[in-house]
Amino acid sequence: MEINYWAVLVCGVVTMITGSLWYGPLFGKKWMEAMGINPMDVDTKKKMQKGAMPLYGIQFVLSLFTAYVLAHYIEGWEDVSGLENSLWIWAAFVLPVIAGNAMWNNNPTKAKWTNFCIGAGYQLVNFILFGLILGMWK
Repeated sequence: MEINYWAVLVCGVVTMITGSLWYGPLFGKKWMEAMGINPMDVDTKKKMQKGAMPLYGIQFVLSLFTAYVLAHYIEGWEDVSGLENSLWIWAAFVLPVIAGNAMWNNNPTKAKWTNFCIGAGYQLVNFILFGLILGMWK
């Protein structure tokens, strides 16, 4: 089984770019509101930014791992495209986990649904991009 490591690396970088857009200008304010974070609170914002760098590194490594494992599935399951393969993986494994996390926390119902939609949407976009990148760049 041949895995294109350049494609896996590109997937990791794409995830970081998507995340910065998704949780920044696109849905950042809505996400912070759902998480109970006041975007105008400068002290909280600085504290979050200070602890974020190590988390970005961990997230990057986890994204590489996800893309690497998905590349194995795409390579081994040749009956469907990389995109279809990644959508099945997202629907069967990622979506239920995000839904469970959203349902079983103590947030108000509106915040639960907001977190679910933002998180599931972000992962859906990532898996679509992963499927396209890994499927086409073999």
